Amino acid sequence: MAKAAVLFACTECGTSSSRWFGKCPSCGSFGTLVEEATAAAPSAASARPLLRLVEVDADEAERIPTGVPELDRVLGGGLVPASLVLVGGEPGVGKSTVLLMALREMSAARKVLLVSGEESAAQVKLRAERLGGSANVEILAETELEAVCATLERERPEVCVIDSVQTLYSVELGSAPGSVAQVRESAARLLRLAKEAGIAVFLVGHVTKDGAVAGPRVLEHLVDCVLQFEGDRYREHRVLRAAKNRFGSTNELGVFEMTGAGLVGVPNPSELFGRSPAGEVGAAVACALEGTRPILLEIQALVAPTDLAMPRRVGTGVDPKRLAMIVAVLTRHARVALGQADVFVNVAGGVRIDEPGADLAVALAIASAARGVAVHDGLAAFGEIGLTGRLRPATQAARRLEECAKLGLARVLAPTGTPTRGAGPALVEADTIRRALSAGLEQGEPSRD
Repeated sequence: MAKAAVLFACTECGTSSSRWFGKCPSCGSFGTLVEEATAAAPSAASARPLLRLVEVDADEAERIPTGVPELDRVLGGGLVPASLVLVGGEPGVGKSTVLLMALREMSAARKVLLVSGEESAAQVKLRAERLGGSANVEILAETELEAVCATLERERPEVCVIDSVQTLYSVELGSAPGSVAQVRESAARLLRLAKEAGIAVFLVGHVTKDGAVAGPRVLEHLVDCVLQFEGDRYREHRVLRAAKNRFGSTNELGVFEMTGAGLVGVPNPSELFGRSPAGEVGAAVACALEGTRPILLEIQALVAPTDLAMPRRVGTGVDPKRLAMIVAVLTRHARVALGQADVFVNVAGGVRIDEPGADLAVALAIASAARGVAVHDGLAAFGEIGLTGRLRPATQAARRLEECAKLGLARVLAPTGTPTRGAGPALVEADTIRRALSAGLEQGEPSRD
């Protein structure tokens, strides 16, 4: 028998090479090429019959409610049968906890299975008791891929959780568990099994130091949905986002609070993140839109003189490039002196916002910190800032105004032309950033604090 050829694959992008390199020739990462044995040559396959696309039955299968409303929201309304969902996040952020809670809720009406490769059955039982019981959840503590697939084919559960995909290994491959070849083979086999047997599969994945899902990029391309847990494990709040979703929007946001009884969904994040103390300098309330959910967020800013030749613009929870643009517009069109000052911006609560509708609130917070005057009490703001200093209306303004009215805000600062509907907070309109600062900031002596 001929000796199997040896290839070196990159753990970041999956590129294969016949020799080892210190730097991946494709993605440029250092020290990511690892050795893997090639699979045996495939046997000749027979041709398959073709189908006409118009004859394919495309009736959408009924989604499976997970019993966790925030998880259902991010998935797009529930779990799609025969789908493959990858869940990633930092260690300790709550991936296994929320999936165990979902399995417990679904086990009341469906057959569910937990495949644990990192914990024993007794350890999972202890965690389940702390979360309120395990109900009818079945468990298999196994890491061999062939045994896992055989069990799934025999038992045919409706929902299965694999915790985690990096612990699975195939005896047909000579590489270690967690290597590129093992992760790729495990995901491919589970994908075929999920589609053929109609099993909805959750894959728990490790992450790299940069926060990306560990393993080859092909892993994210194979699955139907990629969910990402965000948040510091030393804080009590977690944010769940969809980086990819073939069956729903990728803009939805789920907010959880870590308690002694597990992760509890936060149905109204605006109450949690959208409160700003009256008269506080450098703080403004933004009404941002995350998918279909409007959410109020407190934007905090600090402007401090610097002796550096290049002042720093540091943003936590906001895009640094967009922050630099807002600072430039404030300097040029609103005459806010920021050329010799460091600017720090933070979104309270550890939430990240990417939509341009939060530009106006960020600019208000920076101008408030620079001039030493507070934003008007009970005021929220939304709107996009252009490079000319002109304000552009944000999308779904009516829903944003409804959210502001729900929390009892008296006024909302928005671009000119923002449509209104029904009763709500008083709308203060401005067409330029300079007029918006005049309307949004208190007039009087600057604070000396």
